[in-house]
Amino acid sequence: MLISIRNETAADIPAINDVIRQAMRVLAQATGTEAAIVERLRAAGALSLSLVAEKKGEVVGHLAASPGLVGDQEGWGLIGPVGVVPPLHGQGIGSALMKEALSRLRETHRGAALVGDPGYYTRFGFRAFPGLHVTGCPPEVVLALPFDGSEPEGELIHHPAFGLDQQA
Repeated sequence: MLISIRNETAADIPAINDVIRQAMRVLAQATGTEAAIVERLRAAGALSLSLVAEKKGEVVGHLAASPGLVGDQEGWGLIGPVGVVPPLHGQGIGSALMKEALSRLRETHRGAALVGDPGYYTRFGFRAFPGLHVTGCPPEVVLALPFDGSEPEGELIHHPAFGLDQQA
């Protein structure tokens, strides 16, 4: 399958919203607020990355990344949400988005972090760390990939667009 990964353009925004909504409908852990989170991140100028996967001129996947903190440590890229239209699941589109995002984040960040399924994200090098947490989340789904080999410790602080009422 020939797909391309690129930065979003303003013309992609309606398709991105649709991809996120479709993708999240099939995930048990989704809250239904993911498209609105991306909109709020975009409005706040807080999208470090907004990548689209395109197949035959159609947006079929999206990955957002925003600045995050681990405790008081800056320089973390918080990945999410990530979504691919359900009919194309299992075809490597999400993996292609993750690989591109990690390649880009490595250039400017100390690490990447996310809240997600360890069964999926460990293939990219993410893992849980004993001292890393998000209030209200099971510890096994709070994952990080430090680029410098350090061990992240503290609360993974999301941008306010996520609506988690965290304190930096």
